[in-house]
Amino acid sequence: MRRVVITGVGVVAPGAVGTHAFWSLLTAGRTATRTITLFDASARRSRIAAEVDFDAAAHGFSRPETERLDRTAQFALVSAREAIADSGLDESGDPLRRGVSLGSAIGCTTALATQYALLSDCGTTWEVDHTRAADCLYDYFVPSSLAAEVARTHGAQGPVALISSGCTSGLDAIGHGADLIADGACDVVLAGGAEAPIAPIATACFDRLRLTSARNDEAATASRPFDRTRDGFVLAEGAAVLVLEELQHARRRGALPYAEIAAFASLTSAHHITGLRPDGQDLAAAITAALNGARLNPVDIDYINAHGAGTRPNDRHETHAFKTALGEHARTIAVSSIKSMIGHALGAAGALDAVAGCLAIRHDTIPPTANLHTPDPACDLDYTPLTARRQRTHTVLSVASGFGGLHSATVLTRPRLQATR
Repeated sequence: MRRVVITGVGVVAPGAVGTHAFWSLLTAGRTATRTITLFDASARRSRIAAEVDFDAAAHGFSRPETERLDRTAQFALVSAREAIADSGLDESGDPLRRGVSLGSAIGCTTALATQYALLSDCGTTWEVDHTRAADCLYDYFVPSSLAAEVARTHGAQGPVALISSGCTSGLDAIGHGADLIADGACDVVLAGGAEAPIAPIATACFDRLRLTSARNDEAATASRPFDRTRDGFVLAEGAAVLVLEELQHARRRGALPYAEIAAFASLTSAHHITGLRPDGQDLAAAITAALNGARLNPVDIDYINAHGAGTRPNDRHETHAFKTALGEHARTIAVSSIKSMIGHALGAAGALDAVAGCLAIRHDTIPPTANLHTPDPACDLDYTPLTARRQRTHTVLSVASGFGGLHSATVLTRPRLQATR
């Protein structure tokens, strides 16, 4: 089977646009969770989020492009542009051998909700004035437009897919992209996730479920994965795109990979639409499948980039899963959640986690779990509290969980027989 490496990364994240800024924020343990400014959230139970400070014009978008492209699409395009530049890819090569695999949980829902409000008289029936519809309404309506926009911009004429599997979408998109290369369908795939959910419709959804933190007076420290005082996750936006490349293709052009994708696994527990199995057996099974696919043992894992959403059930479920899948070695592995700093970006979260895993390998540094002052006794692993840790890192396990009992895991390894940059 053909080997798959990551040769470029691009990031748009809360508090950090660009990979260098992203890594600086993570390793410094800074947080980007604040009071919502993108709309008036004063009536919400949870009035906090992790927003991206993003000026479309500063990133080269014209006014017509800004009006046409949903914020999610803008994030995806900027991340893809950075990833391609970072990889050193040029426009040569067969475009039919280049693909796109992008993940998003809610797509362009923000722009679509705005169009619904504009077009509809919300009485007993919806009287739609189609003459007022945006020319690009179809793009908002169909999530695959996000992946198609990235493909069109970068001339990728191979397989193009939009993966929408909730909070595992970004990691699943990377897994799908790796499969396209391993199976011989592509030589290069732009893979990752994008999300811009900080809007009335999305925040109302999570408010209704009472899953987001209501620590409104302590916004900067509200995201507290694995801490005894946690009260929910902090919603976020952002994007991350990775250039996946067949190893020999990368070698021929002299690329120096960040990491190799050793394995990916995904399954569902079929347990509950929002609830989690307390014993963590479902996530443990995904982790075990990924380890088996990579032909690795638990002792080979140096760092776990946890899902770490900051809800009480999730963090305990995840802790049980690590113990089940990794045995006693789970107690010796450094684990952390970057959601403590940048919040939970839904379908983009897994892709942001994957970039953090690549950078942990590149820099031999484990990012911390911020705001972890009082560990939950039920979360008794080494969750790297407060401060980044210098540590030789060869192998990273990155996991994601989502509604519907969806669980995914991928293993990233230091590239063999490759020099570092």
